[in-house]
Amino acid sequence: MTPSSDDALLPLEAVRPAQSSKDTKGAPVPAPDKPVARVVVDSPLPHLDRPFDYLIPEPLHAVAEPGVRVRVRFAGKLVDGFLLERVGESEHEGKLTPLERVVSPERVLTPEIAGLARAVADRYAGTLTDVLRLAIPPRHAKAESESPPTPPTSPPPAYVPPVPPASTSPAAPGSPTPASAPPTSAAPPPIPPDRTAAAPASTSPAAPAAPAAPAAPAAPAAPAASAPHASTPPASTPTGPLPPARTPPTSTAAPAPTPTAAPATSTPTPPERPAVPPASTSPAAPGSPAPAPVAPSASAFTAPASTVPTAHTTARQAASGAAARSAASVTPPGATAPGATAPGTTAPGTTAPGTPTPGAAVQFVSAWDAYPTGPSFLDALRNGRTPRAVWSALPGARGWAGAIAEAVRATLDGGRGAVVVVPDGKDVALADAEFARLLGPGRHVALTADLGPAERYRRWLKVLRGHVKAVVGTRAAMFAPVAELGLVAIWDDGDDLHAERLAPYPHAREVLGLRAHRTGAGMLIGGYARTAEATQLVASGWARPIVAARTTIRSLAPRVRPAGEDAELAKDQAARQARLPSIAWRALRVGLDSGPVLVQVPRRGYLPALACQHCRMPARCVLPPTRTALGEPSQTAVPQAGRGPSQTVMPQAGRGPSQTVVPLGPSQTLGPSQTLGPSQTLGPSQTPGSSQTLGEQGGPLCHGPLALRGGHTAPYCRWCGRVDAAWRCPSCGSPRLRAVVTGARRTAEELGRAFPSVPVRTSGRDGVLASVPATRALVVATPGAEPVAEGGYAAAVLLDGWALLGRADLRAAEETVRRWMNAAALLRPAAELVVLGDAALPSVQALLRWDPITHAERELGDRAELGFPPAVRMATLTGAASAVRQMLEEVRLPPDAQVLGPVPVDESGQERAMIRVRRAGGAALAAALKGASGVRAARKTPDVVRVSVDPLDLI
Repeated sequence: MTPSSDDALLPLEAVRPAQSSKDTKGAPVPAPDKPVARVVVDSPLPHLDRPFDYLIPEPLHAVAEPGVRVRVRFAGKLVDGFLLERVGESEHEGKLTPLERVVSPERVLTPEIAGLARAVADRYAGTLTDVLRLAIPPRHAKAESESPPTPPTSPPPAYVPPVPPASTSPAAPGSPTPASAPPTSAAPPPIPPDRTAAAPASTSPAAPAAPAAPAAPAAPAAPAASAPHASTPPASTPTGPLPPARTPPTSTAAPAPTPTAAPATSTPTPPERPAVPPASTSPAAPGSPAPAPVAPSASAFTAPASTVPTAHTTARQAASGAAARSAASVTPPGATAPGATAPGTTAPGTTAPGTPTPGAAVQFVSAWDAYPTGPSFLDALRNGRTPRAVWSALPGARGWAGAIAEAVRATLDGGRGAVVVVPDGKDVALADAEFARLLGPGRHVALTADLGPAERYRRWLKVLRGHVKAVVGTRAAMFAPVAELGLVAIWDDGDDLHAERLAPYPHAREVLGLRAHRTGAGMLIGGYARTAEATQLVASGWARPIVAARTTIRSLAPRVRPAGEDAELAKDQAARQARLPSIAWRALRVGLDSGPVLVQVPRRGYLPALACQHCRMPARCVLPPTRTALGEPSQTAVPQAGRGPSQTVMPQAGRGPSQTVVPLGPSQTLGPSQTLGPSQTLGPSQTPGSSQTLGEQGGPLCHGPLALRGGHTAPYCRWCGRVDAAWRCPSCGSPRLRAVVTGARRTAEELGRAFPSVPVRTSGRDGVLASVPATRALVVATPGAEPVAEGGYAAAVLLDGWALLGRADLRAAEETVRRWMNAAALLRPAAELVVLGDAALPSVQALLRWDPITHAERELGDRAELGFPPAVRMATLTGAASAVRQMLEEVRLPPDAQVLGPVPVDESGQERAMIRVRRAGGAALAAALKGASGVRAARKTPDVVRVSVDPLDLI
């Protein structure tokens, strides 16, 4: 039957059958307002690193808020995701897939963290999902359902100055002590009432009663969970306008105090520092910088323009800039420079108190009073400004946690939050104790991986919900969702623990710098030593240095004595070859008379590296791999237990009992890569070569380094873990071994025999000690695991300096200075420190003069001349040889990019190529590498190429 002519003229919609009710049954009804949700899906593929639009059904309209966890259907599977924002329309023309469900109504992703994660992903050529996996901890339903505790409403406790370290030398004349301070100096500056509405108003005895001035009402800050979420802004601009509360209200701000009278204010004024009297009555200490007259509103930390430093600055500019800024010290209003003497406090004929004596205990009311620009840094934080500083901490067992706690306290007094990142759990414990003492209980949280998933998520929720505004923790704390952030601080930024091991491998210093730039917060980079990256920030003007006067540094630094001095070698000729020369023995013996002594050993274990005693060839494992790729034992020679050292059993491929025992003469052994077939033996005149493979069926050997776990154990392989008691040198046939590197446990054993009546305590991989008492003891520790001694160590010895300086690493000298100074800072003032290194080396000279700044500036200049970070931006591509070469051919690099390599990395066929660009071209390089990775992922290329931007291990 043919259709009629009338039907042929009808439109298609008229002849189409009517839609059945089955087609519309069960269709989701969109939400009445903003029904489109933009979701970031949990997918590691680079070409899918963008938000996807989903339809919000009407039942989820109330709970589908920006920042919640959701479950969506993606590529036919249910995956997790985060709801970034809600919009009214979608650019997608097709039908939108509805959200499956909202996992939790908790808004765990704030707009500030979402923008930061996007900036970090673009900075390191990664994906947003990988960064969010680092930023937001896994959900714990029980901890999330618990009723939130009531935030503390009591005011913070009064400031208690840190207890100075015990010292056998008398205090400097005229130096103030905590007991001599007036009662009013211990009262802390009150928190502005517009920041703590629940805190009762407190009165200070230092300020006279004054009529209350009418204050402008301040709008209460909204909690983080109810803050409106907006779309993610670009990385180069802040996430939004700064909160109005960052500038203190004019009605409550105290005018600049004068030396004669204190003005009346509506709130109590912060007490003046008793340790900074006028400087006009006493001459300044020799060598100390003279304070420059500054207007009351001026500050050394007035924030410059918020620009990320990109221009290259040479070391000469860095040195001149640091010298100019350190010379222009700034004194806060109403106070005078540290070291000056008040009228009538200096007796005739005595030394001015501003000139500390070497070995004397210098005491300050505040830890920041020892630095010319320290008080102005605290005032900038307290007044809502954004200071950015690189802080060189003082030695002398003063500690660093108290100073950072004071900076956090000043930030909280200004009504803002703070994030502090430290290298490891030992440092978190020290900072946690200082924060609890200074801030009071319940006003901060400590975030570490040792807490467990429930407790860590519970503390993280306290920060998210605004119950606490101060966070201290390891590198994961750099993404803590602190509201109204005012300070980000990082301690010891040169520690490799600050570098994330997971993709996209961000560094805590760079992440905190991005966060401070985006939010307008202050930043503090602290440490006993200084890295080249921190020096670059100072040289570019983005940050300013906080350095104490040279007289103060000399009074607190230890007395460093290199072991290779000509005078010592003339006294002891054996000191040139001895691992512990006589000068080190004398330092340990004298130091034990007055307290504990520290011995730093750069290698852990007992004897981690061995060699042949006769020919000095490194001892390598000659056993086959544990298993092959097919899961079967390798067809190679395997020494059997119970047989002599010259017999080797050759396992056969079959199951039969046929085995051939090959006797080896006294000088015949298997080379590092030799294998024997089922019917092959070595003749009496055959010499096994080091790179020959005997037999076609033989496989590769382990070749791992041999080590010893104890004094009465057989050598074992550090790679495969098996014992090789029948080892013989493949070059000379000698079975005798010697130690190449001595570990911490062997050092502790030798020192225990040398000092039988002194207890020996070790701190390292097996167990890290946080602190030790002031009693006499020998403390043997690896770098980074040195415990804090009560009152400081009486002496210290830094062993095996060649092991640190001789590493094939771009940062070998910088890392050596950092490890040495971290250990030397734990000593008492003027305590003896012996370092086993040549005095002519720049690293030893930096320790001798306690001048890490000059060493860092020279390091920055050398890297700028050679074209290494931080003077340039560099990325590495690591993977299979064919994959790396293919990616280099496909990637569209910036015009000024330089490709170095690729070169082999190991024996498995891995290669690595380096790409170098100017600092201004870092963003273009990261975008190009991310695009190339996305193309390879879309093609489903089997070989993965690891992309790392500015890695620590370049060489």
